[in-house]
Amino acid sequence: MKRVSREDCERRMGPAADKRALSAALDAEELALNYYELEPGDSFGFGYHRHPEQEEVFYVVEGTATFETEDGDVEVSAGEAVRFAPGEWQLGRNAGDERCVALAMGAPLDARRTEMLRECPDCGGRTENTVEMADDREGLVTRCSDCGTETGRFT
Repeated sequence: MKRVSREDCERRMGPAADKRALSAALDAEELALNYYELEPGDSFGFGYHRHPEQEEVFYVVEGTATFETEDGDVEVSAGEAVRFAPGEWQLGRNAGDERCVALAMGAPLDARRTEMLRECPDCGGRTENTVEMADDREGLVTRCSDCGTETGRFT
């Protein structure tokens, strides 16, 4: 058995007010486990995305998360969970006025490949994007894979 507190896990840069990777601290071998706090307007991911080899479950502890899916938006409230099969497109965000707290679980742990789409102002629509460290190392940036335009910056 291994026990950790979320405060013992480092905050990770990204589009959420607070993201803590719990799986490494717990020495999890097969499960990715992340803690999130989303302020209004924050999201779980950098863009509309899918994990081709990983299923993902979100459990909302507090507030409401709205997930953009191929079938439209789905609201998930406190005490509810939602599952995305491998390859399903989604982006969860806090579309409300109150904070949202949730746990995200993914398996298998080592299935890290993600395909992501974001709006590119230069290309005029959603394009594939990558995430990289900013030149100043103070944040992360997303870039359009087609033209190289920066489409987002996250601390």
